[in-house]
Amino acid sequence: MKQGIRSKTDPTEREIELALRPGVFIGYREGFSFVSKLEEIAAKILKLGATEPGRAVGLYETFLAGCHAKADELDDSDGGFGQFAHELICLWIKARQASGAEPDKTVSTLLAWMDDDPYAFCHEIEKDAAAAFDKAGLAAFEKQIRRRFEAASADPSSWPYRDCSIILRAIYCSQRNVQAYTRLTEETGLEPEDCLAVAKLLAPRKLGEALDWIERGCALDREKPWSGAAYELKRLRREVLSKLGRQDEAREAAWVEFLQHPSKFSYQDLMTIVPKLERKEWHEKALDGAATGADLGSLLELFTATKETERLAKLVRGSSQETLKKVSHYFTEPAAKRLEKDHPDLAASLWCAQGMRIVDAKKSKYYDAALSNFERARGCYQRAGLATEWEKTVRQVSSLHFRKSGFMNGFQALAAGAKRVEQPSFLERAKARWGERHRNHS
Repeated sequence: MKQGIRSKTDPTEREIELALRPGVFIGYREGFSFVSKLEEIAAKILKLGATEPGRAVGLYETFLAGCHAKADELDDSDGGFGQFAHELICLWIKARQASGAEPDKTVSTLLAWMDDDPYAFCHEIEKDAAAAFDKAGLAAFEKQIRRRFEAASADPSSWPYRDCSIILRAIYCSQRNVQAYTRLTEETGLEPEDCLAVAKLLAPRKLGEALDWIERGCALDREKPWSGAAYELKRLRREVLSKLGRQDEAREAAWVEFLQHPSKFSYQDLMTIVPKLERKEWHEKALDGAATGADLGSLLELFTATKETERLAKLVRGSSQETLKKVSHYFTEPAAKRLEKDHPDLAASLWCAQGMRIVDAKKSKYYDAALSNFERARGCYQRAGLATEWEKTVRQVSSLHFRKSGFMNGFQALAAGAKRVEQPSFLERAKARWGERHRNHS
């Protein structure tokens, strides 16, 4: 190359650089739109890879380099940016394969990234990577990980040994290699998650063997109740029993599970397996059974999901404000919305409980949400003709939290009857400034 002459830059690289907005900090609220723009460019590269895979490989590598450089310039609290980079790596694997690149080199590069991963872009990537590799790539992946596994086998308690065993499990699952998977568990020890993995591999063709592994996993899970595989094992057991023609056993298992852990999810599992003509009867039986065994949050969620408004009203009416305050807003907010039409007084109790929960905990960054909750409560009390209850709430909040000026200024305005004004979003503010700028220059 002649001195002073730069090689021609791929025009897509310029798009990548502009989208990454170097030097500009991306706040939490901007994260979704920022990542969406990156995804648009990644989709262009993917389309390009169908005809020019080699070029796509280079662009993915450039994109990943840019992501590493950008990682300190954004708030990725929701993990969207990290997940995007994670997916880029898998797209890079596929592009490498399409370009005819040497599988061993692809794997070596991937492992180097996994070893040096300051922003956790490769965290738990083994499953997705294994799914991205073709047959030759998986074989190369297995060979290199197996070599590392053997080298670390002198110390089975070491992280390299455990990490390699996890990656090998992902590879064998992707290969659907039951024998290799079970041999590995003989070396490393069998866990409930292993039984679940093997059962899933066997279920499409060998239901009986799959059921044996499920039962084995359930037995292990009883010894290790925090394995995390219990729900999936029980779900798969019911599915396999049904396919084996043992529907009564499957239904009984679902019923026992519901009684032990009444929730929206165990209810859905039960209704899925109950014959259609019997669902009304089982619905009533299940909700009656749940009322005696579930915690308050699960019951609120269950009655809300099943649109059992009267059961929900009875439950809230029988719960003290102190008890309601202890329940997460994930349960109380949908319940409050369900009750607003027919039972506004009870909805108001739930909205107040949510607001008090925030203020009592001194969660200042959520004070705006608390004010929104109290505004909903005020409206519900007014519709219920219970202005005195709202006044009582105002006195209680004011006496308990008068020192919290960051909250009380807004609350006093609500108490005086003012309506809260929602703050405009980032894009709304930007559009307003843009419009003002063009009006001034028109």
